[in-house]
Amino acid sequence: MIEPSPRQRMLVLAICCMSLLIVSLDNTVLNVALPSMRRDLDASVAGLQWSIDAYTLVLASLLMLAGSTADRIGRRKVFVAGLVAFTGGSLLCSLAPSLNWLIVFRMVQAVGGAMLNPVAMSIITNTFTDPAERARAIGVWGAVGGISMAAGPLIGGVLVDSVGWRSIFLINLPIGLAAFALTLRHITESRAARPRRPDPLGQVLVIALLGSLTYGIIEAPAAGWRSPLILGCAVVAVAAFVGLLIHEPRCEEPLIDLRFFRSAPFSGSTVIAISAFAGLAGFLFLNTLYLQDVRGLSALHAGLYMLPMAGLTVLFAPLAGRLVGSRGPRICLLIAGVAMASSGLLFALFEAETSNPLLFTGYMLFGLGFGMVNAPITNTAVSGMPRSQAGVAAAIASTSRQTGGTLGVAVIGSVLAAGLANGSDFSGAAQPAWWIITICGLVVLIVGAATSGAWARATAERTARTLEESVGAATTTTGPPRG
Repeated sequence: MIEPSPRQRMLVLAICCMSLLIVSLDNTVLNVALPSMRRDLDASVAGLQWSIDAYTLVLASLLMLAGSTADRIGRRKVFVAGLVAFTGGSLLCSLAPSLNWLIVFRMVQAVGGAMLNPVAMSIITNTFTDPAERARAIGVWGAVGGISMAAGPLIGGVLVDSVGWRSIFLINLPIGLAAFALTLRHITESRAARPRRPDPLGQVLVIALLGSLTYGIIEAPAAGWRSPLILGCAVVAVAAFVGLLIHEPRCEEPLIDLRFFRSAPFSGSTVIAISAFAGLAGFLFLNTLYLQDVRGLSALHAGLYMLPMAGLTVLFAPLAGRLVGSRGPRICLLIAGVAMASSGLLFALFEAETSNPLLFTGYMLFGLGFGMVNAPITNTAVSGMPRSQAGVAAAIASTSRQTGGTLGVAVIGSVLAAGLANGSDFSGAAQPAWWIITICGLVVLIVGAATSGAWARATAERTARTLEESVGAATTTTGPPRG
């Protein structure tokens, strides 16, 4: 295999970042359009939750399958298919005649998105072979993800006020088409030395777990927490989780290799990603509805109000990437946890939304925290893992993000809906939700401190050796690579 030139590596990184841009942007750009969509499509709070969670739920469910499939049949091939599906799904979303159709088309988008993020990370990992250079590339990748997600409300506000909410999907078309053309020209095909077999039962169990959990949380305020429907969802979620714990270790090539979680940094990055992205999703959901429905701001003005958060994320995300490359993830994670928890406390204890100075302070703290968190969890998830399993490791990392976003909207939206249904005003209904966001920040702080020291690095080294040995033993047993 010919080593790519520095220019080629930079082009590959740029293409991968373009795919991350549209997938991550779609996670947050929709938030600022929610009030307009509710009026045009006559949607309830639960309907608005589904317009977001249908996307993140499908992403979370299929990311690991996409990562292992790309390792098996070819990363470039799967990446191209993902660009086609995501771009086509975006066009369909812009034409959706009703909320139900929008939810369906969002799921089409997500099928394409599931083929992009973990595969792009795998392409980066296999293109940048020098550890220091790879860390910097992953830092850039993490920065782009953080920036695009934080900038979503501002970009969405501009588009909704100037063109309409349907335009937030149309912006994906030129980026997707450009990435498609550049991929065909500049990205070469690659696959794992020993392709992994499918794990259909594991995939079904993952879908059952995430789907039943999300559905139960979103629909519980209307159906009742003790209703047969919600209790049934709880039973399915628990059964699916237990099934995964039993089935995956016994599977020759599991969808989720539970041995990854013997690495404390990997396990920590998974928990931190779920907490951080749950906090972000809930933060954006609450603030979008408050600024437009309670304060009566336009979509553009609501986006401008959240500009301090986006600005701090844009400023600190690249810094976090450099810090991770030179000093490791610990400093970034500690700063992120303190800042995110402090932001949540301002709203939970002092009702920061009712005072502009406190409101903007809360936004700046959250932007600082989220800007610092993305690069370290991205780098930690894949560093030290065998390159042959880069797609799977990256997919688990991406799945934890999407799972966090899904749960954040589901839980925060349900808490808010329950409070409003009980007759509370917005601030009263949102207060428990702000405490949940504060807890998310504390989890980032505590888990980050616990899983970034010398002991944690030792567990990562042992896990990497175990995985390398198992791959080598399997290759010796089964002969030369397939395909």
